Amino acid sequence: MFQDFDEVNDPSKGRERVARLREWLAGNQLDGFVVPRSDEHQGEYVPACSERLKWLTGFSGSAGVAIVLANRAVIFVDGRYTLQVRDQSDPDVFTFESLIENPPPKWIKANLGKGARLAFDPWLHTIAEVEALTEAAGKVGAVLAPVEANPIDALWDSRPNPPLEPVEIHPIEFAGELARDKLARLAEAISGDGATHAVLTDPSSLAWAFNIRGADVPHTPLALGFAILAADGSHRLFIDKRKLPIKTKAYLTQLAELRPPSALEDEVASLARSGAKIALDPSLAAERLRMLVTGNGGDVVKAADPARIPRATKNGAEIAGARAAHRRDGAAVAKLLCWLDRKEPGSLDEIAVVRQLEEMRRVTGDETQMPLREVSFATIAGAGPNGAIIHYRVSSETNRRLGDGELFLLDSGGQYQDGTTDITRTVPIGPPTDEMRTRYTLVLKGVIEISMLRFPAGVRGADIDAVARLALWKAGLDYAHGTGHGVGSYLSVHEGPQRIAKTGVEKLLAGMILSNEPGYYKPGSYGIRLENLILVTPAEDLPGGDIAMHAFETLTLAPFDKRLLRTSLLTRDELHWLDEYHARVLREVGPMVGGEVLAWLEAATAPLPRDDKD
Repeated sequence: MFQDFDEVNDPSKGRERVARLREWLAGNQLDGFVVPRSDEHQGEYVPACSERLKWLTGFSGSAGVAIVLANRAVIFVDGRYTLQVRDQSDPDVFTFESLIENPPPKWIKANLGKGARLAFDPWLHTIAEVEALTEAAGKVGAVLAPVEANPIDALWDSRPNPPLEPVEIHPIEFAGELARDKLARLAEAISGDGATHAVLTDPSSLAWAFNIRGADVPHTPLALGFAILAADGSHRLFIDKRKLPIKTKAYLTQLAELRPPSALEDEVASLARSGAKIALDPSLAAERLRMLVTGNGGDVVKAADPARIPRATKNGAEIAGARAAHRRDGAAVAKLLCWLDRKEPGSLDEIAVVRQLEEMRRVTGDETQMPLREVSFATIAGAGPNGAIIHYRVSSETNRRLGDGELFLLDSGGQYQDGTTDITRTVPIGPPTDEMRTRYTLVLKGVIEISMLRFPAGVRGADIDAVARLALWKAGLDYAHGTGHGVGSYLSVHEGPQRIAKTGVEKLLAGMILSNEPGYYKPGSYGIRLENLILVTPAEDLPGGDIAMHAFETLTLAPFDKRLLRTSLLTRDELHWLDEYHARVLREVGPMVGGEVLAWLEAATAPLPRDDKD
């Protein structure tokens, strides 16, 4: 199994651990310490040895930060985790704040006093984060103080060892471009930024640039490491050689000089002393790297990670792989939904569904010799009120039966060598209420409107986020998360920089894959989310138009539940889109299933009646 259902977070441990951290603060004449969720690579998924925020607070979400002062402790989370953090962290020890409405810099201005010294680990914060924190502290006369060693690492008894999972070569048939050609492109980009070198800190960029994959973090095939790329092509890769099989090591030796990760700091310092102009991405690179460059007389060139946009804009092989992976994944989801539809209310629990879906993904992949390598994230399987917890993670402790008259939200995905998938469907367990049907239809309208959108070059994710929310807004409803995130090619299911959200500032370019996932959540009752992955297609001229327009191609192939529809709320264009989409699902997925699954799929994708007045 790819998922652990027995993980238990004990909120009671927070009091003792915070007390020990406060003893360390007092002994070092410090007034507070910042504990982010991130590791040295600033990624969403971190190895067990880097789960410092979870160790301290009990909170296991993928985004958050804590600040511990002598007389108070606070955890900041975004809208996805407002319910989860209250279940996992002791409210008698921590107060809870919004990472969006009252982020740490704003909180610092209101809560730190003059002369206060707030410590932080410069390896765990980006350059941009530290700039914001420093400015906020300075406004009230406080000081941000970097530490040489993270105190939590010393306080953490039985801290896990760093991962040493083997690194494999990602075949050219899936990568679509040789690593040496990618590295040549990156070298040109570095020179174009006015730099002599660039430090790659994001393992996704390493994976893409060198055509390698690993297993150092959960659910995402990453090998942790760093690279220093040079404009002259003399690249260095900092990775533990114990993770490199003979074939992989020989392959990488042809692309870069291999160094241990422990040599990175000395190498950066040496380059700085030699007069190198070193590019660092302020939103990705650790503050520690900036300190090393400037502290040794070097110049920091603030520039975006040169691999981010090339990685996000998929090539022909990656797009073909994504389509193939989604057909197989659609067959697995169809089998699961058919199986679920035949079960009596109350006969299944959340874990049983997660296990069944994982097995169906395994079997579907094996039939085509493209097996499931991993799930792309811990499956969100929320029955009834658990579905209202946006990033709910089922455990043996929280496991709930799928009860009659409830909604069941299932958000899952697979990692296949040719593509990464992510799909959410919400289904009724027994007869749904009129309210459930209405709000489901409003969410689906958002999915369809994004799917039908045409837009000119230069449009950003922030420019179209409201399109998905409009039907909900008209009803006085909304959801506390972005509409869409980027998705990698057998890489992270949450890939940047592309996203559809109020904060999505990156232009949407042809070849980018994003999710399309509006939702609605009624705390204590139910949650609704519907998600397809979509591909930005090249801009094309429209008949009678003046400007070429991009569009979205829907990659995900699975029916929406018609029992939850109020077709009278859908426009003629929306009904047409839904029928066409369902016909395509049957056409592409139907040949991959048979028997009762095919019969179920035919019924689930049948055209909608046009005279439904509800």
